[in-house]
Amino acid sequence: MLNQRLQQKLLQKLSPQQILLMKLLQIPSMALEQRIKQEMEDNPALELPDVPDDREEDDFKDMDDANAGQEEEGEADDFKEKNSEDEFDFSDYLDEDDIPAYRLSAGNKSPDDEQHDIPLAAGTSFREYLISQLGLRELSDKQYQIGLTIIGNLDDAGYLQRDPAAMSDDLAFSQNIEATKEEILQVLEVIQDLDPPGIGARNLQECLIIQLRRQENRSRTTELAESLLDKYFDEFTRKHYDKIIKKARISEDDLKGALREILRLNPKPGGSVSETARHDNYVIPDFSVRNMDGELELTLNSRNAPELRLNRSYIDMLETYSNNKNQQGKEALIFVKQKIDSAKWFIDAIRQRQNTLQVTMQAIMDYQKEFFKTGDDTKLRPMILKDIAEKVNLDISTISRVANSKYVQTPYGTYLLKHFFSESMQKDSGEEVSTREIKKILSDFVDAEDKNKPLTDEQLTEILKEKGYNIARRTVAKYREQLSIPVARLRKEL
Repeated sequence: MLNQRLQQKLLQKLSPQQILLMKLLQIPSMALEQRIKQEMEDNPALELPDVPDDREEDDFKDMDDANAGQEEEGEADDFKEKNSEDEFDFSDYLDEDDIPAYRLSAGNKSPDDEQHDIPLAAGTSFREYLISQLGLRELSDKQYQIGLTIIGNLDDAGYLQRDPAAMSDDLAFSQNIEATKEEILQVLEVIQDLDPPGIGARNLQECLIIQLRRQENRSRTTELAESLLDKYFDEFTRKHYDKIIKKARISEDDLKGALREILRLNPKPGGSVSETARHDNYVIPDFSVRNMDGELELTLNSRNAPELRLNRSYIDMLETYSNNKNQQGKEALIFVKQKIDSAKWFIDAIRQRQNTLQVTMQAIMDYQKEFFKTGDDTKLRPMILKDIAEKVNLDISTISRVANSKYVQTPYGTYLLKHFFSESMQKDSGEEVSTREIKKILSDFVDAEDKNKPLTDEQLTEILKEKGYNIARRTVAKYREQLSIPVARLRKEL
């Protein structure tokens, strides 16, 4: 049976401004710069000032104040669209401190002034490099197309992970070329003869052997290294050196020489060329912390604090269309007001983002003051998102967004903000320490160990217990894996 009834519900919904702020919070400074450019392309009412503006009052600060003579100290409230044209007051959109654009520009550049251009890096991917070499080989049109297909199936490391039978099907369906598995393998040999050596290999073993065979000055050690990789590759990867010496009937010195020869090889030949085409290898820190005679000084990256303002032309259009009484003028007025409102929301979100980043990083710096003064990881205090959220009176999700993909530059290196967050563990003495401290001690012991007899997880556990860190062996193994430290057997060296 259908019936009608009234029901009240209390729901929590995010406003468009809050959603915008959350999205801006979680992106780093480089992505913010792109986001601002995108917003300026979508909204012509938003612009960057042509020259630095040192005014303390903001361009849009008093735009929502109904009383033009009353001065506001906070940020501008959201503009509410009026239902009636009579309620619209053009003075709401004006700032008494606005300066005409012609007074802010200066034509003081001389033709003799030195121009500093920023050079743009350019590179060639390893696939383009291989294709250029392939064109120099004497191949038929069919073989050349097969070669292009093989090169297109190489991964970033330079390995061919796709089966020749599958590539045969690809050639038949996409290019109407019938190629047998033998024809593909024949062209693959040509690809493997290109530079850099080892390209086009189907596994690590084949990659290393190709590089050894391509060496010009082959010695007995080179031939021995090739033979060991061909016959005892499994034992080599597991570092069962005793078994290799016994089966190959060689001396320990011969094995050491072969290992030195193998360690000179490149396990990822594709990366040696593709690295030249990567231009985003540099980290742009969002914060900078300096130690000024024992006092820490925090600075926000200027990329996170852009000077945005409203386009003066749109303010002038508001005045023009507000006096136009026809239907077309009303529609234009609504469009201009929407663009200005959107620009105001974006500027306000950027400023809230700056304030949130500054407050959050200041709290992290105060909490981990000893680390920022010394750079010693053992000085890091146990800290979770909740600790910072309580200090700055913000939600945990907001702190998580700030810590996501943000970097801080210190006198001791550039760190991801997540580096300073860690769980706590209690020592035998009752003192709470950060798990970062335990990982640092664990890493130091592994670096100082005898590589002929590496420390096992059980031995590392006993060492930590002697220092007062009562943790289980499985916890030591977990920390070791998080530090990308292999097991003792794989750390063994001759």
